[in-house]
Amino acid sequence: SAVGRGPEVPFRSEAYGISAVARGKELRLTLSALDPAAGPPAQDLVFRFGMSGSFRLCPAAELPRHAHLRFLTRESPPRALCFVDPRRFGSWRLGDAWQPERGPCVVSEYQAFRENVLKNLDDRAFDKPICEALLNQKYFNGIGNYLRAEILFRSKIPPFEKARTVLEALKEQEQRKKDPSLTLSKKVKLKQENPDLLELCHTVPMEVIMAEKQLFDPEHSDNYAAFKNWLQCYLVPGMSSLRDRSGRTIWFQGEPGPMAPKGQRPRKTPRKTSPQLKAEPEALSPKVTPHALKQRRRAAANPPKSEEKEEEADGPRKGCAHGRRKVTAAPASPEVPLNVRRSRRTSARRAKGAAPAV
Repeated sequence: SAVGRGPEVPFRSEAYGISAVARGKELRLTLSALDPAAGPPAQDLVFRFGMSGSFRLCPAAELPRHAHLRFLTRESPPRALCFVDPRRFGSWRLGDAWQPERGPCVVSEYQAFRENVLKNLDDRAFDKPICEALLNQKYFNGIGNYLRAEILFRSKIPPFEKARTVLEALKEQEQRKKDPSLTLSKKVKLKQENPDLLELCHTVPMEVIMAEKQLFDPEHSDNYAAFKNWLQCYLVPGMSSLRDRSGRTIWFQGEPGPMAPKGQRPRKTPRKTSPQLKAEPEALSPKVTPHALKQRRRAAANPPKSEEKEEEADGPRKGCAHGRRKVTAAPASPEVPLNVRRSRRTSARRAKGAAPAV
């Protein structure tokens, strides 16, 4: 599209096919002419989806907004396979190379992924809390924000436990699983009943992939409700949340862990409540501040006996309560807004040299 930020794709063919393979958070498309002898050579594109990128198949005459790259079909009427990215965090590049700094895929290369983590535990990346280390694509290629919350929740690991402490314990577990006295059936049962963190990095994304049609298909009317029902921790009412040092929010249950950011208090995700409209005692002007509203309610509960006491109620309430002075203000017209009356009283005090009310 005219506003797309990706490079131009130098591939033109009257009839071609598209194949795809995924690795972690990247997807490689290969465009191949149906007649290799007459068509152009194959073209590879590697996509990153950011937070909002996706592919959508739709009528070519009804392109969605932010369809930054389109592949047209030969049907009549034609359809378009579109790379849609409203936030423009996604991207594509020419060629078949995966990003070199990304490690093995947690889904398709599980054994290589596991070995890559356990043999590099001396890396400084594991000095961080485990919730932050899980977003490091060099070791956890494919894990994102909602997946890390679900994985840590199921493993019952505090999100701000030190990553190295958590992962070094897995080496000891592996040694126990290699105990020759354990039969194969016992090893399988032990693995199923007590999956470790790295195993959950594989099985939890696999749940999403296996249920993809129901959870994420835009044509499915209840797709978002199904996804919410699948979630056990991320955005779930009753769970706590904190911002990690990179500014991302992590949801969890229980204690955050010893490396939790200082100066923050865990926030609870509110539970669902039945919507009720709260009627205000009176219609308020947009200029009325919450402080003024509070004062009006007090005034309604304790009607003033004189202008002098009304002035005392309307006066500033901040600061020390000792030595409060009463200041009598000139009567104001009821049509004058509250903030204007205060401004006039303040100006009158300054002009007369009177001490302001404390």
